[in-house]
Amino acid sequence: MKALVLEEVHNLSLRDFPIERDEVMGPHDVRIKVHTVGICGSDVHYFTHGRIADFVVRAPMILGHEASGTVIEAGAEVSTLKVGDRVCMEPGIPDPNSRTTRLGLYNIDPAVRFWATPPVHGILRPTVVHPAAFTFKLPDNVSFAEAAMVEPLAVGVHAATKAQIKPGDVAMVSGAGPIGLVTALAALAAGCARVFVTDVDDTKLAIAASLSSAITTLNVTSDPVAQILKATDGWGVEVVFECSGSAHAASGVFDALAPGGRVVYVGIPNAPFPYDMGKAMVREARVEHIFRYAHVFPRCVGLLSSGAINVKPLITRTFSFDDSVEAFKIAATAPKGEVKMQIELPQ
Repeated sequence: MKALVLEEVHNLSLRDFPIERDEVMGPHDVRIKVHTVGICGSDVHYFTHGRIADFVVRAPMILGHEASGTVIEAGAEVSTLKVGDRVCMEPGIPDPNSRTTRLGLYNIDPAVRFWATPPVHGILRPTVVHPAAFTFKLPDNVSFAEAAMVEPLAVGVHAATKAQIKPGDVAMVSGAGPIGLVTALAALAAGCARVFVTDVDDTKLAIAASLSSAITTLNVTSDPVAQILKATDGWGVEVVFECSGSAHAASGVFDALAPGGRVVYVGIPNAPFPYDMGKAMVREARVEHIFRYAHVFPRCVGLLSSGAINVKPLITRTFSFDDSVEAFKIAATAPKGEVKMQIELPQ
């Protein structure tokens, strides 16, 4: 079938690609006609660098893992979904017999098969076969575009859950990219009274400010730590979410943190960074790390349906499937003001 294929670094093509092995239906699977796919930073990084940490693209690979679509076939044992259901899909399929999965930590199962993570093919293709257990029906008031945002939103909700937010907490989010903004929204939905968002891009900060009156934006060139301490009478924030992936930002997470505060590392730095244990210890800071998400997709769908979280302002550009190569080239330039770009497939 026609698919967006990463042939090698900086070389994408839209071409017929043999995917028959991945299209075999089992009794607990559904076949989905793909509608909308988001362009993730990891997709772009594979395009520009050919690897993320130990995940290396060694053969042509289909990109894309943030997706929504419609069920067009259901396996004999599937009772929760039927043909015609609009759905979003959790892109990681763990080994049900692994110890981590049996402990409920399926997102860190070493054997998980995650779309568009080498050597597993992604979702930028017309159809996909997927387990019904990781496919979620959409309410009528959640669009395909919003549903394709459930995957990145799941990262933010997982981060907010790890932070153990209490009503009235104040948080700081470092980085106003897609993950930073969904994390800010998730923190507010979890009970934060105020969230400071920092970035170098004023256009992205403007989008962040438009999301809620409870969000205060700060450019990193304006000494945000000093401004946060002033705004909180010297106390600081109860939670810091590091979403930028910047080693500099990651090493400074304790500067604005209140005593007894929590830090959640969300963004993955490209290189190791220094960790100031002294600053962490004098605050008795609790430090958490997340990798993707687990058990949150139904929560995310519910948050979108109820209106508790609105991701529509984050979708800043939509491309046709035929323009997928150009879409990735644009995304790779990291244009100012762009948050989430999406691709729509023909229906």
